[in-house]
Amino acid sequence: MSKDPSASNTPAESSTPAPELSDADLERLLNREASAIQRELEVERILIAFKLNPYDVLDLGPSATAEDIKKKYRQLSLFIHPDKCTHARAPEAFDVLKKAENELGDTAKREDLDAAINQARLTLLKELSLPTSTPDDHPRLKGLTPPFKAQLRQKSKELLIEEEVRRRRAVKMNLANEGFEARKKEEEVAAKKRKAEDDARWEETREQRVGSWRTFTNTSKKKKKQKGDVLG
Repeated sequence: MSKDPSASNTPAESSTPAPELSDADLERLLNREASAIQRELEVERILIAFKLNPYDVLDLGPSATAEDIKKKYRQLSLFIHPDKCTHARAPEAFDVLKKAENELGDTAKREDLDAAINQARLTLLKELSLPTSTPDDHPRLKGLTPPFKAQLRQKSKELLIEEEVRRRRAVKMNLANEGFEARKKEEEVAAKKRKAEDDARWEETREQRVGSWRTFTNTSKKKKKQKGDVLG
């Protein structure tokens, strides 16, 4: 029986098995994958957070201290930094996070925000027929559905949206008033320019007018004189 010539020339395939991962290597790999997923989820959370409430962006409550805010911002900014997170919108989320931290770092803006949230809380307590002095840990607030915290967040959102709408209307009205004043000034300038041009033309034709008047006067005198001579 003859041998297949091609069989003798075919090299044997390598059967070296892939190295098995140690438990430590496998744990590091899983942790890395879990971390990547968590980073992407955090980016998504920040992007859908209510932007008018910086507390929501940083996932903090109004009772957070200035140090709490700085600490949370450092943690989140490192966690979702575009250099470490592969999410396509990580740069956008990073900018949103930075803006929220800046707004909470501005004393005036934070006071306005806290006042709005407190007003929302008082309104919600009145709607629940509870005294405005009711503390958050009151038994009547613990069994609510949705929870009181969720209701307060929603009420704060509604109030902040109303304030933002009013603010934008005021800005729009101010711009309209500024535009009206600008047009008024432009019209005044144009009117002065037209008057100056009319005065200049008047002066330019002065000699012509004087000459015409003199000619008219002399002609009238001659006519009167000729008429007098005829009658005489």
